Amino acid sequence: MKKILAVLLFISLPCFSQEIALLKYNGGGDWYSNPTSLTNLIKFCNANIHTQIKPKPRTVEPSSPDLLSYPFVHMTGHGNVVFNENDVSNLRKYLTAGGFLHIDDNYGMDQYIRKEIKKIFPNVNLIEIPSSHPIFQKPFVFANGLPKIHEHDGKRPQAYGIFIENKLVLLYTYECDLGDGWEDPEVHNDPLEVREKALKMGANIINYIFTN
Repeated sequence: MKKILAVLLFISLPCFSQEIALLKYNGGGDWYSNPTSLTNLIKFCNANIHTQIKPKPRTVEPSSPDLLSYPFVHMTGHGNVVFNENDVSNLRKYLTAGGFLHIDDNYGMDQYIRKEIKKIFPNVNLIEIPSSHPIFQKPFVFANGLPKIHEHDGKRPQAYGIFIENKLVLLYTYECDLGDGWEDPEVHNDPLEVREKALKMGANIINYIFTN
């Protein structure tokens, strides 16, 4: 069954026109924050690493059967997150079938999301991903691991992951604000080099999904 789901996940859409999605979750957190981020990331990846992702991301709920149509699902916000039993079951099925969930803490989500991740994988711990991992090595090199995009409280950025059979299936980026760096330039007035750093790290994530 697991192999069948994995096949369906990646051939359900034509290989020349993949789609990615934003996770619309419950709990009151602002799942819709950074509204321009995924569009800009898609544009950057299509131009620089030769992906052919549809330009407009979809929105998907964690309990939806459509979740299995997307090789990459992004989740962000500043506040509370609650996954119900159907959400947990479907997310677990999605991730064990070959899907990938990127959770980007936009400052304020951490205290909530960790317990929700534990619901999905009660017997698996989040582990910090070393800078030697391929997600930091290609196509752009981040020798020190996850970059810092926005400074809030002086803590170092950290990337955590859930691995299944040695493959990263859930990436949790913390103290980084990666998605803010993907937004339109006028949103945060970030310097070009900061935006490029964020977009290159995002491209590494996308590259990992489509090449591993």
